[in-house]
Amino acid sequence: MKKTGLGLLVLLFTLGMVLTACSSTTTEQSQGESTKAQDDLFVTIATGGTSGVYYPIGGALASLYEKELGIGTSVQATGASVENVNLLATNNAELAITMADTVLQAYQGFGAFEGKEPMEELRGLAGLYPNYVQIVTTKASGIKTFEDLRGKRVGVGAPNSGVELNARMMFEAHGMNYEDIQEDYLSYSEAIDQIKNGMIDAAFVTSGVPNSTVIDLQTTQDVVIVPVEGAGMEKLQELYPFFSANVIPAGTYGNEEDIPTASIQNLLLVNKDLSEEVVYQMTKLLFENVNQIHSSHHAATDISLDTVTEGMVVPWHPGAEKYYKEVGAMK
Repeated sequence: MKKTGLGLLVLLFTLGMVLTACSSTTTEQSQGESTKAQDDLFVTIATGGTSGVYYPIGGALASLYEKELGIGTSVQATGASVENVNLLATNNAELAITMADTVLQAYQGFGAFEGKEPMEELRGLAGLYPNYVQIVTTKASGIKTFEDLRGKRVGVGAPNSGVELNARMMFEAHGMNYEDIQEDYLSYSEAIDQIKNGMIDAAFVTSGVPNSTVIDLQTTQDVVIVPVEGAGMEKLQELYPFFSANVIPAGTYGNEEDIPTASIQNLLLVNKDLSEEVVYQMTKLLFENVNQIHSSHHAATDISLDTVTEGMVVPWHPGAEKYYKEVGAMK
């Protein structure tokens, strides 16, 4: 009996050691695979034009992720929101900065994405900061109200860009359309150059504030920002509830008073195929180092955990959701 009991103990001990070794090996393999997957990861961040706000924010994120995660990154200058959504959906980008209206249209398959399959795979990482609709003109143009745009030469944004989508919505809300103007499909940096050259009268600039191209225009022209207010603003929110009434603060472009206008949230989307752990680390790093992101552009100073869930019109990536629940930003 004693021998049998001793033999049984030895057998159980040996079996336990084998199971522990197997478990340890499995854990090490899993950790090794996770590390290898991260080592192999290359993150392309789809942004916007180099003169806009998206590009420097994307650059700040890329620097942060390269340093802290040890991964390769690339900041891609693009035509912004619509192109960025398509890059993400076709696995040509891992992160994309976009406007909420474009994202909703892609997710539900309407507007700029009419006739296409809804992009239900889109996932959110963070709500960033508001974009302000800035209808830019000069004192010499005589344009003071939205209705004054009738018959004028207007830069409405690059074709199918987020700016151009916003322009269409603005005209709709004011009972107008492109037949009422002489539209010119220009990026806002190109449009500002054309205002300088006297080729167009006004331009739609939907971005954070201040916008560097508008500040540049101030060096040679008396800049006027056309307000969006009253019945036009009310109709806009009735048609498209993702717009908010906001103001361009006094002093932004030498304006003595706040200028009423519409704003819309910018969103950071992430490729759904990235792992929960990787996206968790990306989200955590973003907000633990948010001052670095703030320093990339004045508009980025509005990025905060307090408003991170605002304007998100698609489901959250599980990795981002895990972090927000962990820090109490989401229930």
